[in-house]
Formats: sequence, structure tokens, C-alpha cells
Amino acid sequence: MKNILIIGGSSGIGLATANLLVNKNEQVFATFNQSENKIKGATYFHLDVNQEEWDFSVLPDVIDGMVYCPGKINLKPFSRLKADDFLEDYKIQVLGAIKAIQMVLPKLKKSNSASIVLFSTVAVQTGFSFHSIVSSSKGALEGLTRALAAELAPTIRVNCIAPSITDTPLAGNLLNTPEKKEGNAQRHPLKKVGEAKDIANAVAFLLSQESSWMTGQIMHIDGGISNLRV
Repeated sequence: MKNILIIGGSSGIGLATANLLVNKNEQVFATFNQSENKIKGATYFHLDVNQEEWDFSVLPDVIDGMVYCPGKINLKPFSRLKADDFLEDYKIQVLGAIKAIQMVLPKLKKSNSASIVLFSTVAVQTGFSFHSIVSSSKGALEGLTRALAAELAPTIRVNCIAPSITDTPLAGNLLNTPEKKEGNAQRHPLKKVGEAKDIANAVAFLLSQESSWMTGQIMHIDGGISNLRV
């Protein structure tokens, strides 16, 4: 049994990941903020990543895996954005991940097979209009993934998942009508929108020994949109 920490484990991909890992008999510690959805069998505690003080006292001495899920999807024309918009997003997506990793790192170093999983977006490698904020922040996370993977090898693996649009509360405004959902599905070669469980399966793989020879990778789980034109 592994001890897994999920930052943002009460909604969307984080919730699906917590459910999957509990069903695999892993010991899951998960944070919640605004959403109080909880998976039975997981240990939940409150965390607002924007707050200065974090309390991780509930965690055991050894953590085998950490997943950082908090994020935003702020899609606006570049001309309407201010520097503070980028900074707010960066604080949640990048600085939050950095702080979480730094706080948990001593516990990860005590594991025999530690793994960190971060999240990017398909928009980093495939340019989309109105994605300047999210692409900037997630691009930073891809760079952080590779840098940390090099620095923490061979004891801690660090990988990143870059999904396309996924049917979660985070993407609710983009998928809140059948027409929007179908339109987004048709943009992808596989003609469907991703589901939280699709990404959760990839997270579970990256946390497991089945991916023990993978680190510093950006895994695209995106219905084929990043590489295919059909």
C-alpha cells in the first residue's frame, strides 16, 4: 500500500483519481477547498493554495506519490488581459505546485519509489486563441517537470500530463450545452471529449511501478488533437 497525496482531490480529475486509487487499496490523502465532495476511504483535509500558511500535519512520515490538480481555465483575448490576471493564475498553477512539492519533498525522499504528477494542457504545444494565460502557466509547469525530474533523479520521478478539454467542473462553461460538448468533441480525431477517468487512469499509471522507467515526460492524453489532423 502506498501513501498518495492529491492536492485538489475533491473535484474533477482529482476526485476521479482519489476514487481510482482508493479502489486500488492505496492510502489516499486529499485536500479540498470550495468543493467538499469526498471519496469514502480517503483522508481529506482543507487547503486553500492561495493562503500563506499550509497545515500538512495530517500526513504520514512517508509519501510515495504527490499529484497537484488545482488550476483555472481563463480564456480571454490577450488585449483584454492585465498582468495581474497572469499573476493570479501563476500563483495557483505554478507557485502552488512548487510550494506543495517543497513541503512534501522530505516525505517523498523517504519513499523507495516516489513519483510526482503535475498537469499541463495540450494548448502549450498546440497554440489556441485566447489561451495565453493558461498556456503561460502550464508551459512553466512543463519546464518545472523536466528540471525537477533531472534534479531529483534517480530517487523521485516527476512527470506531467497534458490533457485536452475534459468533462469536469473546471471546464463547465465550455461544455454546458449539448451543442458545445458536441462541437468540442468534433475537434478531436477521436470525436469525443475526455472524461475525468481517462486522465485518472494515466495518473495511476505514473504513480505506479509500471512507469518506473519514466521521468521528465509530458504525457499527452488529448484525443489525438495535438498530433493528428483528420
